[in-house]
Amino acid sequence: MAASADGKGRLRALLESGPVICAEGYLFELERRGYVEAGPFVPEVVLEHPEVVAQLHRDFVHAGSDVVPAFTYYAHREKMRLVGKEQLLEEINRTALAIAKEVAAERDSLVAGDICNTNVFAEDAESRSAARAMFEEQVGWAADAGVDFVIGETFSYAEEALAALAAIKAAGLPAAITIAVHQHAVTREGWTLADACRRLEDGGADVVGLNCMRGPATMLPLLEEIRKAVTVHVAALPVPYRTHDREPTFQSLRDPDCACLPSEMPFPTALDPFMCNRYEIAEFARAAHAAGVGYLGLCCGGAPHHIRSLAEALGRTPPASRYSPDMSKHAYFGTDATLRKENLAFGREL
Repeated sequence: MAASADGKGRLRALLESGPVICAEGYLFELERRGYVEAGPFVPEVVLEHPEVVAQLHRDFVHAGSDVVPAFTYYAHREKMRLVGKEQLLEEINRTALAIAKEVAAERDSLVAGDICNTNVFAEDAESRSAARAMFEEQVGWAADAGVDFVIGETFSYAEEALAALAAIKAAGLPAAITIAVHQHAVTREGWTLADACRRLEDGGADVVGLNCMRGPATMLPLLEEIRKAVTVHVAALPVPYRTHDREPTFQSLRDPDCACLPSEMPFPTALDPFMCNRYEIAEFARAAHAAGVGYLGLCCGGAPHHIRSLAEALGRTPPASRYSPDMSKHAYFGTDATLRKENLAFGREL
């Protein structure tokens, strides 16, 4: 841990000492491992297999994440109601927070609560009130757990992000708030990203920026606008997929050559051909940091090897760097003279 500050200042102190790395991506990674159902994406795995969640936390920390976010994304009242398991809401939240706190303590990592888009927020007062109540409920559990800060993420409405921020600040906690940008680089209300992030800064956010939806190539150009607009730290947590100008989000990616798909849309379960490799993630990390981004990570689709590459690109040597690639010792492609002689003897030169 690069900073030694205690209490509510730990996030700010760590940011001032250098870039902070936050691995998100728990929904997709646990779905790939067979513990989360794609579609609902409700984190029941917290109760059914807590050891799996704890191990994934450890894997991300081992790879270089400074933050252990409680796996409470989509563990809000509306999502749990939709799957008929609203009675598990508090148990999931408190258990996820306890797991995250336990793992964070092992390496003195930051532990974060996590709230997200409610899927009910709209223009009417009733839906806004319902969203605020969900934020206050989850933030209350996070405060009880003694988190270092709360992540508010994947908001398409900037006003919903502001409501989440208000709940976090009312609890006396630092906040990292990130907006999800769809095909057009404005919020659902039509606010520019600069305007939205300025308002979040004015509301007391410690970190503002972007997460999810866009891959590195289509998120990177948006960061300069935000960096110029605010004085607080800027966040960038893209999805690790090869989005581009015509298909700027991972939902908009199309794969017309895959006849086995029920439609041409690979999101969310057939995105494999679009996955960024570790070197592309490293390139993004260097470019984003050079643009003034101080809070970096990956969202849906990110895996530990991506986080290790991101950390190394920022000059870190996390524990997982012990196992970073060394192709000089590869049986066929290496440069070690003894290995190469053996390969030639068996006629296996490639």
